[in-house]
Amino acid sequence: MPKAMTPFAIALYQPDIAANVGAIARLGACFGLDVHIIEPAGFPWSHAALRRAGMDYLDHVALIRHDCWADFQRRMEGRRIVLASTAAAVELPDFTFRPHDVTLFGRESAGVPDDVGAQAAARVRIPMRRGMRSLNLAMSAAIISAEAMRQLGLF
Repeated sequence: MPKAMTPFAIALYQPDIAANVGAIARLGACFGLDVHIIEPAGFPWSHAALRRAGMDYLDHVALIRHDCWADFQRRMEGRRIVLASTAAAVELPDFTFRPHDVTLFGRESAGVPDDVGAQAAARVRIPMRRGMRSLNLAMSAAIISAEAMRQLGLF
């Protein structure tokens, strides 16, 4: 595992909404987490596009861009990929995070393709009230990251 990588990280698979990426970048800056972006993003990539939600925090986060899923996989070798999914059987309170896990979040509009999801070592979901579809991507990233950090003693 490269020493430069944080003990827990967030990965976004082809995110659709710049504001969510900006908010997650801010989360990464405040908690000291790397944020990986697996391209292509569904918006034109620019600091200006991320600035509204990320504000001046963008200068304090490692935003690591990957050209494609294969590039991300290669660079994450040795790290466990945990897919956040509303279809996962394991609920967040019952899941045990390990040091150097990377939680993967899918596109806001479509999640991750089946072949990408099949490559995750584990899947976890945030329990919600029956009939509720999903949380906002940035909120989900914050909830799961906080639980992982709590378990790993990173606060």
